[in-house]
Amino acid sequence: MDKRKKLISIITPCYNEEENVKDLYLRVKDIMKKSDKYEYEHIFIDNASQDKTVEILKGLAEEDRNLKIIVNIKNFGHFCSPHHAILQAKGDAVITLAADLQDPPEMINEFLKYWEEGHMIVIGVKPTSKENPIMFMLRKLYYKTIKRISETEHIANFTGFGLYDRSFVDVIKNLKEPYPYFRGLVAQYGVNRKEIEYVQPKREKGKSHNNFYTLYDAGMLGFVNHSKVPLRLASFIGFAVATLSLLIAIGYLVYKIIFWSTFEVGVAPLVIGLFFFSSIQLFFIGILGEYIGAIYTQVKDRPLVIEKERINFDQEN
Repeated sequence: MDKRKKLISIITPCYNEEENVKDLYLRVKDIMKKSDKYEYEHIFIDNASQDKTVEILKGLAEEDRNLKIIVNIKNFGHFCSPHHAILQAKGDAVITLAADLQDPPEMINEFLKYWEEGHMIVIGVKPTSKENPIMFMLRKLYYKTIKRISETEHIANFTGFGLYDRSFVDVIKNLKEPYPYFRGLVAQYGVNRKEIEYVQPKREKGKSHNNFYTLYDAGMLGFVNHSKVPLRLASFIGFAVATLSLLIAIGYLVYKIIFWSTFEVGVAPLVIGLFFFSSIQLFFIGILGEYIGAIYTQVKDRPLVIEKERINFDQEN
């Protein structure tokens, strides 16, 4: 009796990627068809694209049942949508692959090789990149900062690109995260991990949909999910400022007693101190708000996405 071929699920989230989805689909298809060891499904989850992304994918899906499509009713963001697709995958292993071709599809073979050797998780990390050097430098600084203050392990230069064994997917299924920080989940719950370094290529077609808000959202989510340091900093800095203020007050008092008739304190120190203390308060009120917002998101217990339609999920490959 022939042994069942292993099923590999490849997940690609997309939003307005009409220039890239067909190229990515063809490259993945070419890679997977060269191996007779695996069956595969390529799941594109679309975040309500405004261009021809869905139209192109539907045309391809009519000719290829390996291609499956989930279309969301609206844009649910770049955390919830791919996580939802991962949870829908049926494969013995799940591979996440960005639609912009900055995750090289050719690394799939390498991922599968190490997976077959026994690694439960095989991920790509990018110590160097051909993207904007300033942006890459800021990313590296962020990775170093969060690694230093995180209460759990954090993987530097890792975007989520990688292969995940079914056993890990089953673990994160049971977590029921309404706003998941997938990179943190991989670091926290993933075991027997293999990291493969690669040079991230520059985006050739289309433009990135990341902006300041989405990057800030990703960065802050990493902080609030994996560290209490910002909250504790509020206490430490508050204590330090209070101590400094007391020492300055004592110094002013002594100086005034000694030079009673000539020394005038003035309002400048008072104004400077007031604005300094107020800015610290506002900063940490904002930090506190981020944590409260994260808690609020958790307790609402809403679905990751709401689907508009599915294509090819009711058919066998």
